[in-house]
Amino acid sequence: MSMTNTSLINSVEKLTTGIPGFDLIAAGGLPIHRTTLVAGTAGSGKSVFAAQFLAEGIKSHNEAGVFVTFEEPPEDIRRNMVSLGWNISQWEAEGKWVFVDASPHYDDDELVVTGTYDLGALLARLQYAIGKVNASRVAIDSVGAIFSQFQETRIIRLELLRIATIMKQMQVTTVMTTEREQEYGNIARFGVEEFVADNVVILRNGLDEQIRHRTIEILKFRGTYHHKGEYPFTVVPEEGLVVVPLSAIKLNQKSSDLRVSSGNQVLDNMCGGGIFRDSIILVSGATGTGKTLMVTEFIAGGIKTGERCLLLAFEESREQLYRNAKGWGVDFERMEASGFLKIISAYPENATLEDHLATIKNQIDRFKPDRLALDSISALERITSNKGFREFVIGIASFVKAHQLAALFTATTPDLIGGKSVTDAHISTLTDSIVLLRYVEMENQIRRAITVLKMRGSMHEKLIREYTIDGQGMHIGDPFSEHTNLLLGGAAFQPKALCSNWQALSNE
Repeated sequence: MSMTNTSLINSVEKLTTGIPGFDLIAAGGLPIHRTTLVAGTAGSGKSVFAAQFLAEGIKSHNEAGVFVTFEEPPEDIRRNMVSLGWNISQWEAEGKWVFVDASPHYDDDELVVTGTYDLGALLARLQYAIGKVNASRVAIDSVGAIFSQFQETRIIRLELLRIATIMKQMQVTTVMTTEREQEYGNIARFGVEEFVADNVVILRNGLDEQIRHRTIEILKFRGTYHHKGEYPFTVVPEEGLVVVPLSAIKLNQKSSDLRVSSGNQVLDNMCGGGIFRDSIILVSGATGTGKTLMVTEFIAGGIKTGERCLLLAFEESREQLYRNAKGWGVDFERMEASGFLKIISAYPENATLEDHLATIKNQIDRFKPDRLALDSISALERITSNKGFREFVIGIASFVKAHQLAALFTATTPDLIGGKSVTDAHISTLTDSIVLLRYVEMENQIRRAITVLKMRGSMHEKLIREYTIDGQGMHIGDPFSEHTNLLLGGAAFQPKALCSNWQALSNE
């Protein structure tokens, strides 16, 4: 049996669930040989959690499981879970998954009896199934359906305690689901379930500005540590429930001293010799300043040295990206055909931010890129709150660091000329390097300026240079030596002689 004891302050052993992200916020998994109550409203993902707990036990640890169903018949569960990549029928044939069917079977002559309902026969079937396959995990979905047969909460509490005690005696780890009527309020329908279970996990499916956002919270782990608060999650096809443990992510990634090219030699010189292999570059500028061009050169520079590149586009289609790149002498279509480039285009509104983050994580795991470009990250701001967006950036930054990718993100500033902030969401502190692209007005002309605002862990050039764009790409030229206030939108002419005199006075 696979167990993880991650807490040094207690002796409670934990069973890894294998659910992506959950074991991190649970500090190792579910306390072993105990009952965990998973409560949530309709559509929050309770049944998926329960089934995935068993499925991951089979796939990752070769641990057999028993699924007790009080609502859906086994055939419906088998069919519904196929889309998540779980072949339950095969596991049943292999003796790794057993159903205990307690779902209602209605016929015209059946009467529903209440008041003196007894779980004895059901528990006997459950004990038999556990022994038959030597199960380590049990999922019960959902206790609310069966306890509606009882009229007294005292009986419900006693029966729940009875189930939990028998499961502990049989040394199995149990997940028990139950319904709640609202996202915030009473933990469960009958008001007693949470007091009987050793652990309580809450799934929420809240509505925020007409967008559903799922979150998970560990409310109680009896006698052992867990991370506090709500964490976003989503349900991914072919994978299941994926938790995004943003604030629980540890800052223990390794750092690389290796430098790679940004795709532009002059920019490399401005950055002190290139960018670090595991760094995130934020390119900030108004629309039309050349952010997508920098992405194109970043990708082309990587492929030139045999690196695999992943481009995530949230504002332009693949065909538009092909056309734009070709206008700068870069053949994205040929690069994709070679297998060194993969482009994914999607409108931000097509999914939640958690879904986008899960997709990015999956693509990084499957395509195994050396470089990642995201154009533009600010397009994702409009589908979430500032807090949600910041957490998204924390999540994607952790994936980049863990895989030691060179990453380039673009962000659009609201001001066409000038502008005091890099981004409205203040994500600049989460990136390693910042490159500013700005329009400047000089002598009744609009010109372009570039500067490296930040380069974490390295010296970099502090000058503001002019750049131009043509059919061959971006050309970074000389510094603006006789103008001030360039980045504030009001360039002022200042002769070199005056600059020299002012410098001399400053040195005295």
